[in-house]
Amino acid sequence: MSEAPWYSYGDQLWQATQQTIYMVFWTFAIGGVLGVALGIFLYLTSPGSTFVNRLLDRRLRHAVIVVNQVVGFVVNVLRSLPFIVLLIAIIPLTRLVTGTTLGPTAALVPLTLSIFPFFGRVVANALDEIDRGRIDAVEAMGVSIPQLIFRVLLPEARSGLIAGSTLTLISIIGNTAVASIIGSGGLGDFAIKYGYQRYNDALMYATVAVLIVMVQFVQVGGDLWLRKRAHRR
Repeated sequence: MSEAPWYSYGDQLWQATQQTIYMVFWTFAIGGVLGVALGIFLYLTSPGSTFVNRLLDRRLRHAVIVVNQVVGFVVNVLRSLPFIVLLIAIIPLTRLVTGTTLGPTAALVPLTLSIFPFFGRVVANALDEIDRGRIDAVEAMGVSIPQLIFRVLLPEARSGLIAGSTLTLISIIGNTAVASIIGSGGLGDFAIKYGYQRYNDALMYATVAVLIVMVQFVQVGGDLWLRKRAHRR
């Protein structure tokens, strides 16, 4: 019996695409919020930052810097772990949080844990690139730390954050395909079940094509956003 043509799997391919979009959206939503918070923390607690310089107690200032170094070390460790290793290592945590290790929702746990340290470092680097003179000028006006964050730091770092978000989204798309080894669903799972295991090359190529379209959509969208922002300036 001959294999059905690739286009007869349109419904399954569409469902897998929806599952991938679901995982990408929620991973970026949750990991993005955590990453921004982490990046701001790393920036504010770094030596020479506004927050650290305002601390009058030398011991407290030293303690904050030590915490920054410890958190930075943990972030670097998480970033250095290959996603497939992290995926398997935290299976007990995934089961504890979601009650299962299968499906798109279960995949959100390892996906988020893999991406928010990466995005946090992206945010911290974007904040580091802000002109120090501009920050000093605002500090001279006596602004509070929350005002500094939301009125100066985040707006000034917007271009770097947009570029970093584009890179992060593309990384998430790739990770969703890897997550298929634990039965997450999505395009990676579809490619394995219907393409690789059934020796259907056409379905494999169709899946790759959809992934390429998704990546290009994110990349082009990010580039256009950056150009639009550059023209406004």
